[in-house]
Amino acid sequence: LTHIISQLRPGADLGRVTLPTFILEPRSMLERITNFMAHPETLLPMPAIDDPVQRFVSVVKFYLSGWHIRPSGVKKPLNPILGETFTCYWDYEDGTRSYYISEQTSHHPPKSSYFFMAPEHHIRIDGTLKPRSKFLGNSAASMMEGIAILSFLNRGEPGKGERYIVTQPNMYARGILWGKMKYELGDHSYVRCPENNLSADIEFKTKGYFSGTYNAIGGAIKDDKTGEILYELSGLWNGEMFIKNVSTGQKDLLFNATNAKHTPPLVRPIEEQEPRESQRLWNSTVQALIARNHDLATEEKTKIEDRQRLEASKRVEDGVEWRPKLFRAVQGGPGGPEEGEEDLEWILNAKIDPKNPPAAVKQILCVAAILPGQKPSCQFEIPPHPSSRSINVETGSSSDQPAPTTTTKTPIAQQHNNDNLIDFTEGHLNENKTLKSGNSGDAMDILGGDGQGDVPAQASAPAGYQPQDMSNIMTPLQATKSTIQTRTLHGRDSTASDDDDFVDAQS
Repeated sequence: LTHIISQLRPGADLGRVTLPTFILEPRSMLERITNFMAHPETLLPMPAIDDPVQRFVSVVKFYLSGWHIRPSGVKKPLNPILGETFTCYWDYEDGTRSYYISEQTSHHPPKSSYFFMAPEHHIRIDGTLKPRSKFLGNSAASMMEGIAILSFLNRGEPGKGERYIVTQPNMYARGILWGKMKYELGDHSYVRCPENNLSADIEFKTKGYFSGTYNAIGGAIKDDKTGEILYELSGLWNGEMFIKNVSTGQKDLLFNATNAKHTPPLVRPIEEQEPRESQRLWNSTVQALIARNHDLATEEKTKIEDRQRLEASKRVEDGVEWRPKLFRAVQGGPGGPEEGEEDLEWILNAKIDPKNPPAAVKQILCVAAILPGQKPSCQFEIPPHPSSRSINVETGSSSDQPAPTTTTKTPIAQQHNNDNLIDFTEGHLNENKTLKSGNSGDAMDILGGDGQGDVPAQASAPAGYQPQDMSNIMTPLQATKSTIQTRTLHGRDSTASDDDDFVDAQS
């Protein structure tokens, strides 16, 4: 604790503060995001609701249903390394399935981009999470920037769907230096449907010194066109939440998180995963955390972070710029295909048919390996900067598209070698131990807890599933020297100290 305190200054960026491994949740942030897809009973019925107001209410219910999922204690997930990926899926009782693909698209600042789709239920979610952490005296805060866009593909504009734009509350760890440690969600988050002129302002209330209660929420759903408040929200985000019809005064239970059972995702066995997939990448660290061998966990975690520094140095030497493997820059601005979605910054680099579920499944599986025994079936290459390409899943080829036009600052063009400049396999992880480690730990976040997290299960092949003959598999993506003038990478681009985020955890 003395070592941690010595690194802290009020208002300081926590991205340079080394943390002990005992506060880590044994899974990556890319996995942790799946909490919000883990209640199919709230997720799947939404697109079938015909009344637009009730459909919006169902989205608010779905949004609020995921915050109670947390590990024991006050924990933070492992920071994904640049280019780390995580995929998973859910099998539902009605025989349908949903798919999730994610990638760490930036390290400084940290950005986790993700895609989710339940094709038969016409649901798609695109998001980028951009946490920014800082020290506030006896508290640490994570400002959860970024948005998610939930789309109902059977409604709204053809090809685009009816969109719900969602933000997240900020997260606070209280009592990190003295007093009782406590995790809180705080400030306002929003759900907005531009097609139906509806919005929800949800306040996650922090407890005052002398009044109030922990984990309380409040808020309202209103008609943006008239300004009329339609519903009021109240309750506890980890308990009972209520909705009140303002016109009738009727108050009903919206969702009860007290004993809610969530559905964790299914994941391919580690032996089928690529070296840069989350569970394989962090497996040694996770096993050490579960065993509470914190010295070994620190050693294994540092190996990965040192490799990341070496990769960054190698890119600078070779004049190679990083670009994500599975996601492309959003093409926003007036008339752009993702107009109004500029805050996503990155979106899945594939065209997914919104009207044809069987075709959509084929296209999703073409992008990344998700199911046991399955490998991606398309070949494509990362495009050279500054153009961006989308995968043609019918031919396996990619086509040039204009560089994105957005109203926000365009991310620095990035590119990488999917073969991994550094080999993450067991034999190579013991090499290069003399690398300068710097601050290899994680940024100050939530302290305490016992290290036991909710790690997604590794699944066997589903009943009746036959592995596909994928002879035409995705070939390694090659990073070559840029043919254009590139910006020199500065120190913060090539270091590996982490900017962290908080996770909802019971104290």
